[in-house]
This record gives sequence, C-alpha cells and structure tokens, in this order.
Amino acid sequence: MLTETGRVVAVEPGSLWVETIRQSTCGSCQAAKGCGHGILNSLRDGQRNLLKVSSTAFPEGRFRVDDEVTIAIPENLLVGSSFVVYIVPLICTLAVAAVFAGAVPGASDLDTLLGALVGFSLGVAVVRLHAWLRRNDQRLHPRLIGPVAGPALGPASAQG
Repeated sequence: MLTETGRVVAVEPGSLWVETIRQSTCGSCQAAKGCGHGILNSLRDGQRNLLKVSSTAFPEGRFRVDDEVTIAIPENLLVGSSFVVYIVPLICTLAVAAVFAGAVPGASDLDTLLGALVGFSLGVAVVRLHAWLRRNDQRLHPRLIGPVAGPALGPASAQG
C-alpha cells in the first residue's frame, strides 16, 4: 500500500474530503537538475489535490475538519490504472494510424497523422468511458487508514 497524509477539509455522511499536497522527493536525488522528471515535478510541487474517501469503517463524528489522516492506495491499483491511462491511448494511436496509412492507397503522411489524431482521441474516449463505468467501484478508491498519530504529551510539554 502506498500511503499519504492529508488534511480533512469537509465531512459528509459516510465520507471525508481530504486535501493532500504534492511533494516531490527529487530534492534528495543527485540527478534532479538534469532529469526531465525532476523538472516537471518542480513545476507541480506544492499542488493541492482533493480526494473523497469513505469513512464508514470509523464511528460517525470521529473526524472533523482540519484533522490529519492517512489514506492508502494499493500498488496494483496504481500499476493497472497507469496501464489504462498511458497504454490504451498509445495503442489506439498506433493502430488507427497504421489502418489509415494502409487502407488508403498512396496515403500521405498527412493521412497517417490524421489517423494518429483519430486514434488518440478514440483512446482518450475509451479511458474516459472506463473511468466513468468504474466510478462507483469502491475497490478503486483511496482507503482511509485512520488519523495521523499526534505527538505524545510528555511531562515537559504538559506544563506548557
């Protein structure tokens, strides 16, 4: 399970809206300045994301706005989702471009490009349809692990 800490920004019956802040680990990497991934992460570092997570595994009223919580996503879900999002449009792009190039005798590069654009659009539509059909599948949603453990109050901090 991949875990992330977030802050509760809204409480609804049976669910929470959790805000997470994207933080890159590229700062600790030696190749960060010359890496394309590091450059892209520097543009999106600090971006806020909102996720709706089910809170039915915990008693009603357990969480309030501004509580820190831990959420988790299974690794296999991340791999499978990445496959769908990246590979399906790529395969559709290549397949339709090949069909356009081979189906038209004397096809030009422009015909092949048009086929690639049609294929990419088809691939994106398939991904959107897949997401829409599975939007209520709870196995594909992030899971609420629980509250983040706060610092224990010791004798020195209790005296204030």
